[in-house]
Amino acid sequence: MTPDVPQQPGTQQPGTQQPASGQPPMRQPTTRQANLWDRVGGREVIKRVVAEFYDRVEADPELRPLFPDDTAEGRQKQEEFLEQWLGGEGRYSAKYGHPRLRMRHFPFVIDQRAAGRWLRHMAEAMRAAGVGEQEIAEILNGLGPLARHMVNAHEDVPREPLGNIRLQ
Repeated sequence: MTPDVPQQPGTQQPGTQQPASGQPPMRQPTTRQANLWDRVGGREVIKRVVAEFYDRVEADPELRPLFPDDTAEGRQKQEEFLEQWLGGEGRYSAKYGHPRLRMRHFPFVIDQRAAGRWLRHMAEAMRAAGVGEQEIAEILNGLGPLARHMVNAHEDVPREPLGNIRLQ
């Protein structure tokens, strides 16, 4: 599983294949170290990270409006996504298909400031959950471009919620 990562038009990422059908190139897994999931402490630590993260979001007057009143479902999805993204079990894709994070975030008006606040809260949550600084740096190196890719405030994108539909 790889996150949605912006790509310059007409370029091909190293290690990707160009399908004959003219479709965009298929993305290959990122180069994060294979044992990152184990190094952060696995599922129990990610549960703590997500709890810490959402506690911070709920106290943030700028980010809170971007999240639903009841955050239980979002917390569960975030745990499953992070587990898969860090190299653990693929529970997120098993339930929802390809993450297609940018498309799933279209209903929310996300600006650069919100992306930055999201990253700051995630870094603080990882520290509070006891994740090591080396692992935090490696994770943020991947999440930074991903968070910036979610920025859509000045774009004409579909704003209808996708719900829990399975995307391929």
